Amino acid sequence: MPDPGPSIPELAADLIARGVRRIHVLAWRDLEDRDAGGSELHADEFMRRWAAAGLEILERTSAAPGLPATTTRNGYAVVRRGSRYSVFPRAIVSELTGRMGRSDALVEVWNGMPWFSPVWYRRPHIMILHHVHGPMWDQLMPRPLAWAGRQLETRLAPPFYRRTLTVTPSEATRQELLRLGFRPERVTAVENGTDPAFTPGGERWPHPTVLAVARLAPVKRLALLLEAVEQARETVPDARVRIVGEGPLRADLEAWIEAHDARGWVTLVGHMTHEELVTEYRRAWIVGSASLAEGWGLSLTEGAACGTPAVATDISGHRSSVVDGVTGILASERELGAAIAKVLADHELRTRLGEAALARARTLTWEASATGVLRVLHRAVLTRRPPA
Repeated sequence: MPDPGPSIPELAADLIARGVRRIHVLAWRDLEDRDAGGSELHADEFMRRWAAAGLEILERTSAAPGLPATTTRNGYAVVRRGSRYSVFPRAIVSELTGRMGRSDALVEVWNGMPWFSPVWYRRPHIMILHHVHGPMWDQLMPRPLAWAGRQLETRLAPPFYRRTLTVTPSEATRQELLRLGFRPERVTAVENGTDPAFTPGGERWPHPTVLAVARLAPVKRLALLLEAVEQARETVPDARVRIVGEGPLRADLEAWIEAHDARGWVTLVGHMTHEELVTEYRRAWIVGSASLAEGWGLSLTEGAACGTPAVATDISGHRSSVVDGVTGILASERELGAAIAKVLADHELRTRLGEAALARARTLTWEASATGVLRVLHRAVLTRRPPA
């Protein structure tokens, strides 16, 4: 068997021996922020494991409405200060002045807006980038600002990071970064994990059910998913949709449901506890997503861990979380409805996809993901410091 490499405790012990104990993480939002998503979950998963191994972790984020400016969670410290925009200069000034204490290494999470850490941080550092926003900019901002954001992400910022060790969750996103000029030897794909609480069990809904788990935001294109299921209902007339999540587009989705007389087959479930979500994945026939862009389709692999296959748009993030034709089906926007109908109507196909999805999901663990990210940081330390 191949050598699995050093574990998190082994890597942490070596870092501490080399004088690297205090690690700061710059992230746009905190896990408890009402707008938190996959990026924030990813950060929590690796920070809690690093902290448990003896590293001192401090996460610096923007303020979260209704939450205190400082807290501790899962063994690491959290500092939440500044708005969605002012957090960037404020955090940089805090690092440069030592206001949050000295850090021995830095992890930058680039979520649309870069922190430009290679310019001002002189100790070992790495960068985590989940996905290239690309067409998302047009949904997030007015046209002139969207153009500026796209230029920043694709042309202005990348040259500053060409010497920085970078982590991304999928090979598909890694290839996107290489096309932007990132150096191949400095970009590592480390797959996301799946919470072990997501397991198969129970019975499916008696009627064909598509489950979507997402923030109700423009990039998720939930109206497009509803249109696809509406098309699928021409073949599978008793198909239904359940949407788990909250967000700014809830009123728009409710208006769509009214306009299409869809209250009998669409349910906006809203927020759910973790335990309730597990049950939703187990009961669904498929997990669907019409998202425009993702770094990793987390809901698709969570569903896979419950033995539920996926039908989703054919985008780079979904190509990483779904093996097309094996663990689910990827389709164009135009063909999404037909793909949903095909899987809902074919029990044998759905069973085969679900079994393969479960088998793959069992290989995706947060322990492996957190270890992979720490190995990249360890490499950054070795690169900048001579061996002890």
